[in-house]
Amino acid sequence: MANPLRGEVIHLYKTLLYLGREYPQGSKYFRERLKSAFMKNKDVADPEKIKQLVARGDFVIKELEALYFLRKYRAMKKRYYDPQESQKSTE
Repeated sequence: MANPLRGEVIHLYKTLLYLGREYPQGSKYFRERLKSAFMKNKDVADPEKIKQLVARGDFVIKELEALYFLRKYRAMKKRYYDPQESQKSTE
């Protein structure tokens, strides 16, 4: 019997795989961790448990996006603001 949540799980996996390309420790590290996390839960058959796991995956997506936005913000700030100038203003 096919699981009706299978499409959601596959979409979650593909989204996480896409986001993992820019992971700070490398895409290979992220891919291995992602695969092991999904393989650990491959035998879950309860729809409620699957929904909880998908919700947790969505939370991870939001956290990764926040991490990437923060990294971009810090890079922009470093480019446009002189770090010595900001130290003078705080002293």
